Amino acid sequence: MSELKQAKSALISVFSKDGLEPIVKKLNELGITIYSTGGTEKFIRDLGIEVIPVEDVTSYPSILGGRVKTLHPKVFGGILNRQDHDGDVKELEQYEIPQIDIVIVDLYPFEKTVASGASEQDIIEKIDIGGISLIRAAAKNFKDVTCVSSVDDYQEFLDLLNEKNGETSLADRKRFATKAFNISSHYDSAIFNYFNAEAEVNSFKQSELKGKELRYGENPHQKGTFYGDFENIFDKLHGKELSYNNLLDVDAAVNLMNEFKGEAPTFAILKHNNACGLAQRDTIHQAYVDALAGDPVSAFGGILISNVEIDAETAEEIHKLFCEVVIAPSFSEKALEILKGKKNRILLVLKDIELPKSQVRTCLNGVLVQDKDLKTDSLEDLKLATNNKATDEELSDMIFASKICKHTKSNTIVLAKNKQLCASGTGQTSRVDALTQSIEKARSFEFDLHGAVMASDAFFPFPDCVEIAGNAGITAVIQPGGSIKDQLSIDYCNENNIAMVMTGTRHFKH
Repeated sequence: MSELKQAKSALISVFSKDGLEPIVKKLNELGITIYSTGGTEKFIRDLGIEVIPVEDVTSYPSILGGRVKTLHPKVFGGILNRQDHDGDVKELEQYEIPQIDIVIVDLYPFEKTVASGASEQDIIEKIDIGGISLIRAAAKNFKDVTCVSSVDDYQEFLDLLNEKNGETSLADRKRFATKAFNISSHYDSAIFNYFNAEAEVNSFKQSELKGKELRYGENPHQKGTFYGDFENIFDKLHGKELSYNNLLDVDAAVNLMNEFKGEAPTFAILKHNNACGLAQRDTIHQAYVDALAGDPVSAFGGILISNVEIDAETAEEIHKLFCEVVIAPSFSEKALEILKGKKNRILLVLKDIELPKSQVRTCLNGVLVQDKDLKTDSLEDLKLATNNKATDEELSDMIFASKICKHTKSNTIVLAKNKQLCASGTGQTSRVDALTQSIEKARSFEFDLHGAVMASDAFFPFPDCVEIAGNAGITAVIQPGGSIKDQLSIDYCNENNIAMVMTGTRHFKH
């Protein structure tokens, strides 16, 4: 039997009618018999197009408040029969089952209903039964049936109808079947994750319907793809396509700046997922200037992010720097005009949305899933470990430094003064190396560390770090504590007029 098939009938049962009208009109133009249910049937009839109610086929009305409409052998027999199987053909005749060549279904909007904050009963009612069954049946029998399972595929299907006048190839039908199983598996995953919100079933399911192939991965010889709804978080106003590395840096920038949401104007510059400059000031212009001063060398080609609107004055300064991405909750009209002066510079407006609360990464032959580090150290968390008390300015700077430290690769040390990042030691295998790196870097950019504070992502196993820090002029230290030798560090601080507070919370970032 030829793989080309001419459709003679279609079953249409959809929740959303958007984009359906031209398809219905084309099916009618091609002389294809249309079967339908409920609201879809009325929609088609209102177009002045003849439609056969499914009830006329099954001899059963829609029952149980619409929960059961298409679940009947005369419907599923029409979809699942094998047209080249003599026994199936005879049974269709025997039981007066109509052949169905096309199935068009749009499922109840389960995810949107959950996101809307609807009641559990409303959510349960949006678990589609008939629709998902029709999709699975039609996709399984792609050898004979074309399954259109999403509004997103309507245009492609309409183009196919126009191009081939109702005929489809096996490749066409298999392509639509693949799309259908993508829809059905995603739908089931969303339902499972809703029911498993408390993780009572120890199983991992994640599904993303949107995928965008990137130019390459971390390096040109690696393939890269982003799966997710980027537009749900950002409005992209200008610039080239984001790369794999851009996306990782943007993610790091957004999570870091989330620590300063609603606070005074704050500007951060990131490179390779770590902040190389960050400052909080009375104006965003001054915050940018002081963030850049933290490391003007590393800032080249960096990712820039602000927690408030970027104005023209700030944009003029940014425009002098080569940077990959600039992110802000908004840009003034003049600022946009200035920043668009570099055609490849990516400009993103960060929407006010809630960020995910969990993290997923591949590991060995599986995945690791964890809660995000949502703990932000606050003044209430601090326990004074030394006889020397920190000043209000030092306490404020320690909280500031702790926020940066939390988002910097371990082992890390962060040095800050007057709400400005002086330097950090990132991703070192030794905490002493991280501290030494940060001090040398701060001095290279002529920072005066006398009166600065030090934040560490984990405890000090020995007093060497506080000794090195004290010799550099640092007067206050914030760290989790928890070492069996904490007292050695405390004793050194007491003897050398250094204040130390402990948070009780480690912030490793591997």
